[in-house]
Formats: sequence, C-alpha cells, structure tokens
Amino acid sequence: MQMNDSQRIPAAQEKVWAALNDPQILKQCIPGCQNLEMSSPTDMTATVVFRVGPVKATFGGKVTLSDLDPPNSYRISGEGSGGVAGFAKGGATVRLESESPEVTILHYEVDAQIGGKLAQLGGRLIDSTAKKLAGEFFASFGEVVGGTAQAAAEVDVAPKGWLGRLTGAA
Repeated sequence: MQMNDSQRIPAAQEKVWAALNDPQILKQCIPGCQNLEMSSPTDMTATVVFRVGPVKATFGGKVTLSDLDPPNSYRISGEGSGGVAGFAKGGATVRLESESPEVTILHYEVDAQIGGKLAQLGGRLIDSTAKKLAGEFFASFGEVVGGTAQAAAEVDVAPKGWLGRLTGAA
C-alpha cells in the first residue's frame, strides 16, 4: 500500500520539525496510541490500538528515524506485531516546506505492508482505514502544532457541573 499527501500547518517550520520529534506530541496525535517512548534520538517504541473492520488489535513495535536533514526532512520506518491480528511494517518520507514564516507545508509519502488476519480483510478496507488514520493524525497534529488545540483544551479545563457529568462532557 502506498499513499502520499500534504498538510498545511499554521506554524513555523522549526516548530513543526520540533513537534515531529517530540514523543509527547506524537503520542497525543497518533490515533489509538497508548504509549510512545524515545529510547534514543532516532529510536522509539510504541503501543497502538486500532480497529480495521472486524479486527481490533494492539500493536507493539519499534520506530526508527533516518536520513535526517533538520529541519527539512527525514525518513521514519517501523514495524509492529499485533499478535494473531498480524503484522505491519513500512515507512514514510516526511518533507517540510516553508510557505511563509508562519506556515509550513508537510509532505509525506507512505509505503506499508501488512500480513496475517489484517491482510485477509481486503485492500480497499485496509487502504480506506490507513487514509482515515493518516487524516486523523495530520488533522490532530496541525491543531496541536498550530495552537488551536491548546486553546480548546484550556476551555475544557473549566468544570462542567452536573449536566456535563450527566452527558459525559465532563
């Protein structure tokens, strides 16, 4: 499976680069990420839970950064195992382009392979799920790095009272 796209992020290129290398920000943005730890400046370990059609799996794996050209680009590659659900491995080339001092275009090209039960689900379901997850990650990443998520989080800190608890908004 291969896909590529671009995301416009309302932040300076150096800020986007720093966020791409910050495990706390990445953990916050990766859908289903339960744990992400940096074991060296170029190696991370992760635990991610996600559902593809009828299969829900917890993947544990290792992520490596290579071909670093700060603050312009890098290659991120990883592999993970989801037990009986199967395995996934692949990588992405990430390139940052400064549109203006306060806007960065993030380009990415992803290649991935899967096996096991996940591979049996069919290419269309896998592709649509991968595109959905990538879209969720980059939308969340853009909000966090661009600053709109921080403002929303500050609003959510205020107590909601009994109505908020009743409706689940607290």
